[in-house]
Amino acid sequence: MHKNNKIYVAGHRGLVGSAIMRKLRDEGYQNLVVRTHKELDLTDQGAVNRFFENEKPEYIFLAAARVGGILANFAHPAEFIRDNLMIQTNVIDAAQKFGATKLLFLGSSCIYPKMAPQPIKEEYLLTGPLEPTNEWYAQAKIAGIKMCQAYRRQYGLNAISVMPTNIYGPGDNFNLETSHVLPALIRKFHLAKLAANGDLKAIAADESSFGPIPEALRRDLYSIARGAGAPSVVIWGTGTPRREFLHVDDLAEAVVFLTRHYDSEEIINVGTGEDLSINELAVMVGAVAGFNGNIIFDAEKPDGTPRKLLDVSRLKRLGWSPKLDLRQGIFSTCQWYSKRCGQTSHAGHFP
Repeated sequence: MHKNNKIYVAGHRGLVGSAIMRKLRDEGYQNLVVRTHKELDLTDQGAVNRFFENEKPEYIFLAAARVGGILANFAHPAEFIRDNLMIQTNVIDAAQKFGATKLLFLGSSCIYPKMAPQPIKEEYLLTGPLEPTNEWYAQAKIAGIKMCQAYRRQYGLNAISVMPTNIYGPGDNFNLETSHVLPALIRKFHLAKLAANGDLKAIAADESSFGPIPEALRRDLYSIARGAGAPSVVIWGTGTPRREFLHVDDLAEAVVFLTRHYDSEEIINVGTGEDLSINELAVMVGAVAGFNGNIIFDAEKPDGTPRKLLDVSRLKRLGWSPKLDLRQGIFSTCQWYSKRCGQTSHAGHFP
């Protein structure tokens, strides 16, 4: 991949796509092609074909997708499988049809069986049932992997599939109805801290920046602000599941690295190779956010997969490993979040 190659980043406004854009620009790539959803609906095959015919991008980073946490997947299964299948099919097919040099498809670690042996190796794909809470999204991503492999075998499209672990960082989705666990924790701790300080104006500013606050949480926050209850944060599940987290800037570096150095139809995991429990994560986020209160787990809510840790030995053998540790990454994400709320900082002391 040369600096003058035309590169299309699909989903450039999302968490991963925006990080890829930052990485490419930092490395001196200027011939970047992007379109907003309003400008190009990737579920519209005709529009996608016209775009590829006119622009003829040489390298494609397929980071566009419908994503969300357990609640969003549970509430909108049809949209998750339909939209992702359509986006992937249209972009991969157009890449082949209009002569792209290489395509990188962003998958997800949720493609692996719920009870896969740990750490999860790439060859565990399709060896058991999926986690029910996100199976529709996972099925779509598996179809994208298989489509990349089929197009490589039949048409010679140089398509690679990258399976990242749980991603977080600046630009994440903090909407409590659709977000993943780490951004949801950051926002919940931030709101609880504001409530403990009686700062209803700041809570309103947060809601304006990051979306509606669920009514049950709103009642709890106002109760805390009135001094009627101790500061507390309620978290779904038991806190026992273990998860792995990778900062989005590390992922962006990894996918650019793999575009240069990886050419195989076999999927490849991207992660840190380290995990922690949701309880340990909550304690860490609370400490970094400067929250002093109670953490309550709602065991009536689903836990999801008991453990999800990727085996990243294949990636390490290629010579890549992440740079940011989790506490440092959470701290920088909290700072970004605070600035977006119009505040100087809500993060605690970072050693």
